[in-house]
Amino acid sequence: MQKNISKKCILILLDGIGDRSYRQFNHQTPLQAARTPVLDSLSKNSANGLYHAALIGQALPSENAHLLMFGYDITDFPGRGALEALGAGIDISNDDVAILSHFVSLREFGRHLTVEDNKPEVTAEETSEFIKTVSAYETGHVKISFVPTGGIRGIIILSGDVAPYITDSDPFITGMNMISVAPWLNYGNDNFSLNAASALNKYLAWVYQRLKDHPANRMRTDKGKMPINGIVTQRSGRLKKITPFQVRYGLKGLSIASGLVYWGISTFVGMDIEKVTDTKDPADDMAKRLALAHKRIKDGYEFVHVHTKVADEAAHTKDPAAKKAAIEAIDAGIGLEIESIKNDPDILLVVTADHSTPSSGPLIHSGESVPVMFYGTGVRRDNVSEFNEISAAPGVLGNLRGKELIYMILNHLDRSKLHGIMDTPVDQPYWPGVCEPFDNSIKCKK
Repeated sequence: MQKNISKKCILILLDGIGDRSYRQFNHQTPLQAARTPVLDSLSKNSANGLYHAALIGQALPSENAHLLMFGYDITDFPGRGALEALGAGIDISNDDVAILSHFVSLREFGRHLTVEDNKPEVTAEETSEFIKTVSAYETGHVKISFVPTGGIRGIIILSGDVAPYITDSDPFITGMNMISVAPWLNYGNDNFSLNAASALNKYLAWVYQRLKDHPANRMRTDKGKMPINGIVTQRSGRLKKITPFQVRYGLKGLSIASGLVYWGISTFVGMDIEKVTDTKDPADDMAKRLALAHKRIKDGYEFVHVHTKVADEAAHTKDPAAKKAAIEAIDAGIGLEIESIKNDPDILLVVTADHSTPSSGPLIHSGESVPVMFYGTGVRRDNVSEFNEISAAPGVLGNLRGKELIYMILNHLDRSKLHGIMDTPVDQPYWPGVCEPFDNSIKCKK
């Protein structure tokens, strides 16, 4: 009989909470400047430190950071397009290529197309018409479909002799030329990558020709609006086989999050998901997610990922004050449910972020480390008394990187295997492993 393991982990993931300093906050970060009595109180009784999911200075998107935080290697990453397809419930095979895409407003300059509006406002009726117009295309041995995922966004699926090693067509910045899709340098002679790039370029050109004179666009231009006449693409991917989270780390996992990419990454690593929605009350949203997490721990889950994107989205408005307000709302929400979790001796509470998101400047995300704290029975307590990027730096955890987060979680759950022990054929990092009991009925000869 396996030893009963009672300790469980709730990971509160405050997406994009790290930031840079701003003069308006007396050269503090929004997290430093925010009033966060709940997080600070936890910090006073925790092991604190900094965390980066990869290389310090490397700016990571959420999906890469999450995969690394869950204890996987970057080589396991299937591409965001594949993850969002999973999250959206789109039926794709391991041979299909999935690519993020969305409608844009383009303007012709000779043979080139400039992105004039990368996030155009479109009515539901217009969007429906545009989707029907560009939903299916075929060239050579490649079939292409556009599957909507909400608003102007969708997933482009390439089926046939294709590979995902192709560049983006989205320049991300308004006023720049749409980019010609090409194979990655190391795949320049790979026929499947060449097929994918060629087919996608043809499809995007076809989309422009189909949409530029569309009746809905003539109505838009008559009203003084820019036409919605193109699609741009980014972050292609293809599913691959990996070891499920429970097999790899011995923990039955659940993710409580909103958003396709988080549902997709959790599905990809084999965690169960609870789909929640964001309302206009981020404090209430956080409180409900924590209450659900505690309930699911009692239901038998051993690792629960509780995610909020509120701070990250506020940072993307490039308004540090908006991010400060978002952080204060998150703190208030945690405070509504934290006492019962704190008083449960079998719960290890970990609070951190996946990356930093600057509230000013041109970067989408930035490469600074984020604060992390471990709260629970037996955890070393240091002298840190505030949860932020600066106060956490001298904490006892130091600067954790990559897989060290999940290893430290296993350690504090008393699941960390003594290095060198082989209770299973695969050298797993957790103990006890799932192994076959000895059969005493084996017949033996002297």
